[in-house]
Amino acid sequence: MTAASDSSSHNGSAIPRGQGGDALSIAAREIFAERGYHGASIRDIAKRAGLSLSALYYWHSSKQELFAGLMEDSVNDYVRACDAALHACGDDPVERLRAIVRATVEYRVRRRVESIIAAREIRNLEPEHTQRLAELRASATRLFQDIIDEGERRGVFHCAHPTEARRAIQAACNAIPQWYDPDGDVEPAELADRYVDIALRIVGA
Repeated sequence: MTAASDSSSHNGSAIPRGQGGDALSIAAREIFAERGYHGASIRDIAKRAGLSLSALYYWHSSKQELFAGLMEDSVNDYVRACDAALHACGDDPVERLRAIVRATVEYRVRRRVESIIAAREIRNLEPEHTQRLAELRASATRLFQDIIDEGERRGVFHCAHPTEARRAIQAACNAIPQWYDPDGDVEPAELADRYVDIALRIVGA
């Protein structure tokens, strides 16, 4: 049985044909966030998604594969967002730093749940998945570092320790999901503006 042909329902309504993978991703995100990796069962994820176990296994061979897929999809989304933001601006390091910080803040707000899951549960990934995820994260880190290094080279940034500056900026952005309240009084655009200002101060722009 494939996910597309599964006739079970999610929250009482039938899953549209071909959308079993989406329903599964949403359910996995919810269950992992609520119960953690070890507390989540593959059966409960399937039930939340409105899929049979056989349909779930059509998409992923195990809970580990499902978890790794969720994490990799999230990080790939971040890398794509950064690439798009940088593609839309020129080669000025100040504008490029603005763009990547804004993309990072918006991502951390938009995929807050996945970011929290990653921070708490990434240690449960098996080595082969950990390696792939590390490579994806390293590509994003290089984007940040290259921008800061280029700003230093051109004399538009003035920080004694460019690597530590990059770490400080990334750490500040990465901590957003731990405290950000979507129902609070700070809109994502305003939050991004604030973090852009903080980043530029860190690098001495």
